[in-house]
Amino acid sequence: MDGLIIKPNWADMVLSGIKPWEIRGSRTHKRGTIGIIKSASGLVYGTAELVDCVPMTFYNWYENKDKHHVSYTDVDYKTPYAWVMQNPIIYPEPIPYKHPQGAVIWVKLPDNPELLQPQGGGKGE
Repeated sequence: MDGLIIKPNWADMVLSGIKPWEIRGSRTHKRGTIGIIKSASGLVYGTAELVDCVPMTFYNWYENKDKHHVSYTDVDYKTPYAWVMQNPIIYPEPIPYKHPQGAVIWVKLPDNPELLQPQGGGKGE
């Protein structure tokens, strides 16, 4: 499973279902279940189904503001895309994962979240 790194406030909105469109500056061909990671957290907070990628025009930006909640003036992408997500699931407890150096958009995760290993050792460290 791939994990998508998202700023914490946007990740919360994606996982709550308030923000089914994540705005990005490039297209993605990935589809299926993805982990939702809050940037700089080292934790997977849940999953969502990535079902589509829609190029954003000036018109559909405003017509779909309720799906992405981003101001057009806050985006500095030549061609913005909406990564369309459905069926978000919030984990009862976030799951730690090992963050590879340099990863800023995607992280490769185990297919089964229970296989994610906590960082560090056991108790008493």
